[in-house]
Amino acid sequence: MDIFATKYNSILKTDLFLVTPPFTQLNTPYPATAYIKGFLNTKNISSTQADLGIEVILALFSRKGLEELFFHVEELAHQTKSANAKRIFALKDEYIKTIDAVIAFLQGKNPTLALQICQEDYLPEASRFSQLEELDWAFGSMGTQDKGKHLATLYLEDISDFIIECVDPNFGFSRYAERLGRSANSFDELYEALNQGYTYMDKILIKILEAKIAVIQPKLLIISVPFPGNLYAAFRCAQCVKRTYPDIKISMGGGFANTELRSVSDQRVFEFFDYISLDDGELPIELIYNSIVNKGAFNLYKRTFLLENGVVTYKNDALRSDYKQSDVGTPDYSDLQLDQYISVIEIVNPMHRMWSDGRWNKLTMAHGCYWGKCTFCDISLDYIKVYEPVAARLIVDRIEELSEKTGQNGFHFVDEAAPPALMREVALEILRRKITVSWWTNIRFEKSFTRDLCMLLKASGCIAISGGLEVASDRLLKLIDKGVSVEQVARVTRNFTEAGILVHAYLMYGYPSQTIQETVDSLEMVRQLFEAGILQSGFWHQFAMTAHSPVGMYPERFGVVKETEVIGTFANNDINYTDKTGIDHNKFSFGLKKSLFNFMHGICFDYKLQEWFDFKIPKVTVPSDFIEKAITEESKFDTKSTAKVVWLGGKPDTTSFAKHKKGSSFEMMVLTFYDKKETFTIQTNKNEGEWLCSILQKITVSNTQVYTFQEIKADFETTMEHFELFWYSKPIYTLRDFGLLVL
Repeated sequence: MDIFATKYNSILKTDLFLVTPPFTQLNTPYPATAYIKGFLNTKNISSTQADLGIEVILALFSRKGLEELFFHVEELAHQTKSANAKRIFALKDEYIKTIDAVIAFLQGKNPTLALQICQEDYLPEASRFSQLEELDWAFGSMGTQDKGKHLATLYLEDISDFIIECVDPNFGFSRYAERLGRSANSFDELYEALNQGYTYMDKILIKILEAKIAVIQPKLLIISVPFPGNLYAAFRCAQCVKRTYPDIKISMGGGFANTELRSVSDQRVFEFFDYISLDDGELPIELIYNSIVNKGAFNLYKRTFLLENGVVTYKNDALRSDYKQSDVGTPDYSDLQLDQYISVIEIVNPMHRMWSDGRWNKLTMAHGCYWGKCTFCDISLDYIKVYEPVAARLIVDRIEELSEKTGQNGFHFVDEAAPPALMREVALEILRRKITVSWWTNIRFEKSFTRDLCMLLKASGCIAISGGLEVASDRLLKLIDKGVSVEQVARVTRNFTEAGILVHAYLMYGYPSQTIQETVDSLEMVRQLFEAGILQSGFWHQFAMTAHSPVGMYPERFGVVKETEVIGTFANNDINYTDKTGIDHNKFSFGLKKSLFNFMHGICFDYKLQEWFDFKIPKVTVPSDFIEKAITEESKFDTKSTAKVVWLGGKPDTTSFAKHKKGSSFEMMVLTFYDKKETFTIQTNKNEGEWLCSILQKITVSNTQVYTFQEIKADFETTMEHFELFWYSKPIYTLRDFGLLVL
């Protein structure tokens, strides 16, 4: 305990302690507590936060941690071990010797170790390294740092396999005892697990938590539970605090509560938690805090479950509205050990690599979803239903504040679907302020993402987008109410790709009424998208019915039948159902994922789709050139009068000369532009050239005033005629390729 007390003596006593229990991500903190702390700052309520996940991982994956782990396994001498576990145990001294250096390397503190790791005689190797031969072709061109990260990740996964086999079958880097949280309609199994003695992992967690609680001594412990894989640890944390500090009140919130616990009624849950609040946490937490501080007989609550007279009661009696997004403050990552997170490269999927490699500040452009119609989505819940965008200037203010406080300029906008118009305004604001940012987000593949908008987003620092193609079938996209077609998705992905922005597609199979033919044709669409080079990453998800989606609420409209109508006393979200088609969609899983893995690496496009499946599938009905035809270049010159025109480039050098033709003399101008990659010139008559120099200065992206196409046309026509002839001429066509954007 002395070591922990020393470690945490810099933590101050505060009223609220915000905790993310194990485990979410290794490379970056889950943002919920940072969002809440940012809000509490605006109310002058003192708070401290901790990501117990990374702290447990670092305690375990350390020299001392592995020494204790191997000693613990040694005491279990009677235990039968697999050949792989025996190998790891025999090499325990090598693991103990290398672990601290490897963790420091993955934290970015020891980059030269990559050279040793890549020689492949430094790290002890077990079963995970058997993948290497298969992946050599995929990682062959990878740089030393990236290859080192991948090998170090395999090394950690070997240790993880050892822990799962010999110590704790529930262990996982980004989830713990997830099975206990998935579809847990009854609290019985989880309650039984919590009444068992502490597991090996529990002991590490509780030791860290107790040391923090002893120093902080909060009035209220807030535990955020974003995923089923955090649930067990959340209850263990609450149980520990209840036993040792019964006066500390404990509240749960987060994504799991918001989706799964909307009808919780089991009183036993409240042996661990005093409150469970739903949806946006700011106002519910403020009211809970006020009830604790004021200690009045009567308190108002917002969307909060609590126990009253032994009965689980839902309180939503506060008439106050939730805080506007402009008033919730900037997320505050202080207290979190930002330099301790580790970047791993688990698999070759480029978008998944972004999720696990590098630390990202999390922000939101807009609360909720501006579309809010997709039938598989929980659109009845406030976190999607209530749409509220944040002003672009405020978003960029928050970007600058977080960059300064964290020293990181990478941002992941965690929107349900970022609105194109707001993305445009954010990009313009970033460019006006001349700040360097790398950012990515989730979108809908809608036609607003034109070639020029994608170029603007790229210029502002957008490096990747992810979007839902779902089932690549126009009939099913219409049934999903996605509001896009496959043809439209192809054009949008082409626009992003040509701008240099990585595109990841969420893909779905097994949607209600989906036929085998549609599954096969959907795979063919995906194959063509990758072959055309306009999709770089993807992942297949099998459809799951949830209680708060249109499919879950009105199954008869979608040709499915719920297997049970019984509402559990604990978690209620996932619904078991029967599809009237009778198709076993599970059997497609392996073939869909294996083919996608190969397509992502630019190979096997010439394979017949039948080769990916070990059962007979129907022939493709999609034309082999469907995507190729869809992305045939449309004209750039269909400009709307209200379109905004922006110049991303600099001021040109100019030279004038006289041109003689058939006895006549014309004054001409050459404009020389310096793009980041090349120098290019355009030629016009002198009057047009002078006007062009003038208008480019006015419409440069650094100016706050933005001009429309109609305003530019009117400016031109004050001194010259035939604007359209000039606008659709070769000089302007050239500038359109180098940053003259019509938005």
